[in-house]
Amino acid sequence: MATGDGEDRVQAINEAVLDADDRTRAFIDALSNDAVKASDKAAFVMEGDQATDPVTGAKVKLPDDAEDVINNNFLRSALDAAKAALQLHSEDEATRAAAAAALMKDPDESRLPLIDRALAAEKSPAVRSRLELARATTLLASHDAAKRLQAAEALQQARSPDIKLLLNEQLSHEDDPKVKAAIQAAIAKINEGLAWGDRLGVLFTGASLGSILLLAALGLAITYGLMGVINMAHGELIMIGAYATYMMQVVFQRYLPESVFGWYLVAAVPVSFLASALVGAVLERGVIRFLYGRPLETLLATWGISLVLIQSVRSLFGAQNVGVENPSWMSGGWQVLPNLMLPYNRLVIIGFAAVVLAGVAFLIGRTRLGLFVRGVTQNRPIASCMGVNTARIDTYAFALGSGIAGLAGCALSQVGNVGPDLGQSYIVDSFMVVVLGGVGQLAGTVYAALGLGLANKLLEGWTGAVLAKIAVLVFIIVFIQKRPQGIFALKGREA
Repeated sequence: MATGDGEDRVQAINEAVLDADDRTRAFIDALSNDAVKASDKAAFVMEGDQATDPVTGAKVKLPDDAEDVINNNFLRSALDAAKAALQLHSEDEATRAAAAAALMKDPDESRLPLIDRALAAEKSPAVRSRLELARATTLLASHDAAKRLQAAEALQQARSPDIKLLLNEQLSHEDDPKVKAAIQAAIAKINEGLAWGDRLGVLFTGASLGSILLLAALGLAITYGLMGVINMAHGELIMIGAYATYMMQVVFQRYLPESVFGWYLVAAVPVSFLASALVGAVLERGVIRFLYGRPLETLLATWGISLVLIQSVRSLFGAQNVGVENPSWMSGGWQVLPNLMLPYNRLVIIGFAAVVLAGVAFLIGRTRLGLFVRGVTQNRPIASCMGVNTARIDTYAFALGSGIAGLAGCALSQVGNVGPDLGQSYIVDSFMVVVLGGVGQLAGTVYAALGLGLANKLLEGWTGAVLAKIAVLVFIIVFIQKRPQGIFALKGREA
């Protein structure tokens, strides 16, 4: 197992696995960890500078001619498969299932007796099905055409991209016509089974993109849709929320125990909201309040402010992106189908967007502040005559929209890079969502965000990312030409 040509070593490893005792297992682990030296006559397991005889376990003196055992990628693959084979008799069902899956990726006919032995002892139906697939993939590499034919017919029921890859590899050098036909039929069946996973994956990706666009556009639906302010610094308010999340991560890493690090994102939600809301309030009181009713001037002023904010962040944090880690409870994903995994971070963002949307709808439609905001935006002079402090309501509304942008930045920090130019990637898309949905209409914002997200991802599969973006932009231009007020137009005197 330690010396000789690669093929000879792999054969020795496979033979040893068939009847391995504890010392053999330990030696395979040591080989995998590069902790073995060998001379012409013997191999030695190293623990620091101390050599141990792998057969007897006794400590011995290392010969002068002993050298490190070098494992190339081919041998490492064989060692990983051997370690997986040794776990087929584990007491843990998940370990046995993982071992069977590992054997499928590296089939070797010499391991067939080991798989048959595990199949005879296995009680779990789920693990048995994996072992049967592992047995079929092993037979697929057999020298016997009848066994390869049997394996190809058995693998028709598989729904795994890994099995499809193995079948394609075998098809490329298969010379038996019957086996080749069976492999082609199996690949066609697997493609048919995987098609639904691909379709659902596109829909989920589109919904995920739509939820991100919704978060980015919700704040703009208030500052632009309700207040009529063309806020070109909206993307930078998103960026501020993302950097506030990064700062909370730094605080948790430096000053709090490691066990509570996963909660930094929960703490970052209110912090990112308050940070962006505070900047928005200062922006409204210092600049925007003097420009109401002059949309072109608000556009120019906020564009200049966006440049100032970008340069300020570059001066404070540097021009490079900063790293924001996913908490452990957002890492990984939910394996729905063999070719469809839903990442936890995307699922959490979709849920977070729904919660934020419900909160905004409740705030605007059911609270006193929401009533005042709607009253001021619909008829400012009458609202003022009724005793409403319109200047204060403007500040509250603009701070609310800015705070929601900060929440979007908090969410975006979990799925992309956090850098000074983060907001530039979403400002145009945010305006498109608000205009397409109908200015001042939250329901339209939701429909437009989800619709644009799904349309982008569906078109990407046919045309590519660039052409899909162009097609969506052309559609929006044509739609606005035909229906200038968006999906949900205002009615009655409000129009």
